[in-house]
Amino acid sequence: MLDIKFIRENPDIVKENIKKKFQDQKLPLVDEVIALDKENRELKTRADFLRGERNRLSKQIGGLMAKGQREEAEAVKKQVADMAAELKACEEKEPVYAEKIRKIMLVIPNIIDDSVPIGKDDSCNVEIQRYGEPVVPDFEIPYHTDIMESFNGIDLDSARRVAGNGFYYLMGDIARIHSSVIAYARDFMIDRGFTYCVPPFMIRSDVVTGVMSQTEMEAMMYKIEGEDLYLIGTSEHSMIGKFIDQILDEKDLPYTLTSYSPCFRKEKGAHGIEERGVYRIHQFEKQEMIVVCKPEDSKTWYDKLWQNTVDLFRSLDIPVRTLECCSGDLADLKVKSCDVEAWSPRQKKYFEVGSCSNLGDAQARRLKIRVNGENGKYLAHTLNNTVVAPPRMLIAFLENNLNADGSVNIPVALRPYMGGIEKIYPKK
Repeated sequence: MLDIKFIRENPDIVKENIKKKFQDQKLPLVDEVIALDKENRELKTRADFLRGERNRLSKQIGGLMAKGQREEAEAVKKQVADMAAELKACEEKEPVYAEKIRKIMLVIPNIIDDSVPIGKDDSCNVEIQRYGEPVVPDFEIPYHTDIMESFNGIDLDSARRVAGNGFYYLMGDIARIHSSVIAYARDFMIDRGFTYCVPPFMIRSDVVTGVMSQTEMEAMMYKIEGEDLYLIGTSEHSMIGKFIDQILDEKDLPYTLTSYSPCFRKEKGAHGIEERGVYRIHQFEKQEMIVVCKPEDSKTWYDKLWQNTVDLFRSLDIPVRTLECCSGDLADLKVKSCDVEAWSPRQKKYFEVGSCSNLGDAQARRLKIRVNGENGKYLAHTLNNTVVAPPRMLIAFLENNLNADGSVNIPVALRPYMGGIEKIYPKK
């Protein structure tokens, strides 16, 4: 969310940014919120004047009564009463204006970084760099659920009977790999100086509106009926929410945290074959990283965060690439974002396994996350990135470590978490 003062002083910059994001339908909102802000400030100025005059005149009443000037005192009383009535009307309007302004401010997008490529949708995202050599083996690689089923490692039919489509049972060696990857990712981030956290898996609505855009919220979040609680779509939500309405000491920055959680998402809409199985699901587990830092440090941390994910995947022998998200593919709160995509030898292409985002001070402004610095208070910057999110990550893991006989190699880095075994073998 932008500062209303910034919009007031830079309407052309805000409008140009909206155009870059191909959201022209939002252009009238800039003039609308500026007009509402002007009316609101005039209302507050009038209310302050009335309070001052009321107090000044009220003091006169006692003096006039003491002098026996009852008629004059009554006239002043009437003035005070009239002012009190007008002041009450002003005070009743103030929250109405504030709410109208807030609702508009929540949908005006954040100013994107100058380096972001301009494009309408994800088809305009730009490849930055590849890491590792993509390999297509000389044997056929089955669909990922077929690989898992060969190990008796997945049961989708039972999951449908229990919870419906978009859920799964993982079992045996496949479930063990899943848990091992999460544990390895946890320790990988701890070794890089991040503090490990297990956050709440539900958050209140004020946190939801603080960490994500309205369109994201409606498309993703599950609401707990009858309560002001939502299931988290990612632990970033509750981890950033941890700092809501806090004044942080500058000397304690940056906060570098890595969090484990289950994640719950609606994932509405029909999807093709490549998004069936365990690719696009309602429930999964994830290791996340978040940073709360000084504004001047956020660009440096952005590069460190996505590099962490690249390094983790390469340590598991999985080729990856980074992809710069274009303007039209950025959520409204994001300043800059890139995806990490893993190589799929079966599809002979890359697919998304993580996303790194710099949100500037947008979340901090909504959640009132301030920093007490040498020169006064300022808003922190927040960033987040996926460390690893199985079971989608399992697709890349299984395909890239599959052998012709159906066995799967366990990379050296993961073997301590798998009891030392170097390979798993299919059951059928």
